[in-house]
Amino acid sequence: MDIITSHINADFDALASTIGAKKIYPDAVIVFPGSLEKKVRDFVDAFHPVEIKKLKDINLEKVKRLILVDTKHPGRIGQFKEILSRADVKIHIYDHHPINKSDIRGELEVIEHVGAVSTIFTEMIQKKKIPMTLMEATILCLGIYEETGSLTYTSTTPRDLMAVSYLLKRGANLNIVSNFLKIELSREEFVLLNELVQSLREVVIHGVRIKIGKGTIEGFGDVAHLAHKIMDMEDTDAIVLLIAMADKILMVARSRVVELNVSQVLSDFGGGGHPTAASATIKDVPFEIVEEKLLESFKKYVRPLKSARDVMTAPVVVVQYNSAVKEAEDMMTRYGVNVLPVVKKDKYIGILSREVVEKALFHGFGKSRCLDFATTDAITVPPDTPVSEVETSMIEQNQRFVPVLDGDRIIGAITRTDILRALYEDFLRKSRVSAKELLGESVLGLGRNISGILKERLPSHLYEFLKMAGETADELKFGVYLVGGCVRDMLRGEENLDIDIVVEGDGIAFAKKLGGKMDAKITTHQRFGTAQVIKDDFKLDVATARTEYYEFPAALPRVEVSSIKKDLYRRDFTINTLAVKLNKKDFGLLIDFFGGQRDLKDKVIRVLHNLSFIEDPTRAFRAIRFSERFGFKLTKHTENLIKSAIRMNIFEKLSGTRLYDELMLTFNETNPIKALKRLGDYELLKVIHPKLSFSPDLESLLQSVHDTITWFELLFLNEKYDKGMLYIMALLYKLNKEEREFALNRLSVTSRLKDKILKGLHTAQDILRQLKPGNPVEVYHLLINRDIEFILFGMALTQDNERKKAISQFLLELRNVKPLLKGSDLKNLGIPPGPAYSGILRKILDEKLMKRLHTKEEEIRFVKKRCM
Repeated sequence: MDIITSHINADFDALASTIGAKKIYPDAVIVFPGSLEKKVRDFVDAFHPVEIKKLKDINLEKVKRLILVDTKHPGRIGQFKEILSRADVKIHIYDHHPINKSDIRGELEVIEHVGAVSTIFTEMIQKKKIPMTLMEATILCLGIYEETGSLTYTSTTPRDLMAVSYLLKRGANLNIVSNFLKIELSREEFVLLNELVQSLREVVIHGVRIKIGKGTIEGFGDVAHLAHKIMDMEDTDAIVLLIAMADKILMVARSRVVELNVSQVLSDFGGGGHPTAASATIKDVPFEIVEEKLLESFKKYVRPLKSARDVMTAPVVVVQYNSAVKEAEDMMTRYGVNVLPVVKKDKYIGILSREVVEKALFHGFGKSRCLDFATTDAITVPPDTPVSEVETSMIEQNQRFVPVLDGDRIIGAITRTDILRALYEDFLRKSRVSAKELLGESVLGLGRNISGILKERLPSHLYEFLKMAGETADELKFGVYLVGGCVRDMLRGEENLDIDIVVEGDGIAFAKKLGGKMDAKITTHQRFGTAQVIKDDFKLDVATARTEYYEFPAALPRVEVSSIKKDLYRRDFTINTLAVKLNKKDFGLLIDFFGGQRDLKDKVIRVLHNLSFIEDPTRAFRAIRFSERFGFKLTKHTENLIKSAIRMNIFEKLSGTRLYDELMLTFNETNPIKALKRLGDYELLKVIHPKLSFSPDLESLLQSVHDTITWFELLFLNEKYDKGMLYIMALLYKLNKEEREFALNRLSVTSRLKDKILKGLHTAQDILRQLKPGNPVEVYHLLINRDIEFILFGMALTQDNERKKAISQFLLELRNVKPLLKGSDLKNLGIPPGPAYSGILRKILDEKLMKRLHTKEEEIRFVKKRCM
């Protein structure tokens, strides 16, 4: 006999899941181990959706297979617990509750992270194409709606929505669903609700606020819904209700925060459930003992909220106590900070603010020691201080910068921005309004964990590697982050397998340890704190978290070790500042200090600060490249900053090499015509040469080059050529020789490339002058020794279709024509070796080009007739 069963006090998800299981196991019998919730009993009495056997009518000795749905806890299946140890009983489990050590184990286990077990069975029925009645669809829909709070609980997944959609298509009746989900409070329940609310007392464990309520009800009843009502009424992180009924205490718990998993807490009482909702039944124990044990369980399971170490910025730029005040001002400007901790060697002494420094300079104390003006009694905190305490201290003492000390050594600092970010992340976790509702469909805001996206969109070996990177960093006590285009493009739904890692700590030491685990080759660059980990065809770039400053506009940056926040701040645009933490504790946590998610959603390119283009003018070209590549717009402010940089002649200081490299990336990653038009609109083409502008003639030539390249690549010849060179030639085509040389010098191209481009511009025109369409022999000999770029540019230049066809015929056919006869064949024909061979082979080639010779025999006859 096969038995389908669920947990005691079965809810609609349990009922629906047993009916779903019956569709999969049609010969099995549905039996519940105990009572049903009242509303479920009312439903069964009203509709009789399926035959349900009574437990007393079942001979447990005849049970050969036990199918458990919506539970795997041995304490919740009543008498069926007695047959779990029998070797002849097979157990199949379908559940969505988290796995615990005390769980029943089965021959078949289907444990899915979904909002309701009814979703699992709906998917199975859909996949197997099993027909269902309208009532069966309605019951499964009712199970999903009840278990997910009508798809509003945080446990709801996209799979639940898809399952409901399928069930509605199969005729699920939402009127019935709505009627049975309406909860009308009885008089007894109303009295109990009032008693529970009046008895609430709050305890705070590790910063998590928990309210405990006690009440009594006569007989038995479903009171779990009262917990939801009280959670709606109270401003708290979690609630636990202790309800005495008959000879037992029902414990119902709800949690809004990840720091408190109520399923773990109630497991100490033989109960279970989900991290956010759980229940337990306790017999013959007084309220006082239960409450005392409950507090002990809270202390054991509640995870501490964030500490100072979790939110601090590290490492921190410091100034030595005997440094001059003027030097402190220079450091503040260089690093973009407003407060500097003052130290004596490594020992913390105090803090120095920009306001104090400016006043000291105003009064002529620029050469005085920093110590003389430092605040030495400022609040400091140890790294394990709860963030809430730091917040209180900062408000009460009106201090915007709090050093974090390990002994007398400063290891970090907390600013008002750090506190605001921590508060906002906490709000998003605790709020009943999801981050999705707050920030839009594609952006879930701060504190978002995208480990699921990593697993879904990265190859499995890369995903496992990132987890290994996090574990390696934990061993070294470093912070480690996935950064760059990989994160940006993953959130855009595009593949980018360029893996860049930033380490808060020693990046080289991290790379060596990780490489040792992978048995990989390590290349290090000590000067820059970077390394490469290479194994087979996999390459990983590792960098130490850095900050940078520019000694003058357009200079190469000076780089120093810093924090992840400072490292991300030195990047070009907000969409490139996103990072994912890889340490085990926070694996998959998306870091967004500068609004990158918002700008990805809005599809805009935005610089991080107003001096961005002054410090690095190539960013203006990069802004256009990203704009065209992704279909994004430049923000108005970003556009204004580019125009300001042009007015200030900042681009004159830009090195030609960096400008050329940026142009090559533009040509290879975007539609060059649109990108160059945008550059022309901002007058950035004049950075290459004052006479360059985006004219209709240039647009026409660029389009012809683009069409020629597209045609050539569609031939799939795998022939290497320099695409960028073709676009450079098109850009310079209308300039005279001296102007072309000036532009190429401005781009700092190598002498060899400069000569090739100049030669190519001349040769392409020469080819078109000499080209005679219709004569394949002359076409062949004119083009055969020319560089492929010269030929393609000539093809792009001409507007004559006959010339285009002639060049096309050469590339597709003529250049591959070769005599079948070789020198050895001529010798066998009795022709003595010598200079005559090349003349004979040339004649054979010409005949083949004219398609008058096809086979080796025809070539032999030709030689005998014409050349002997």
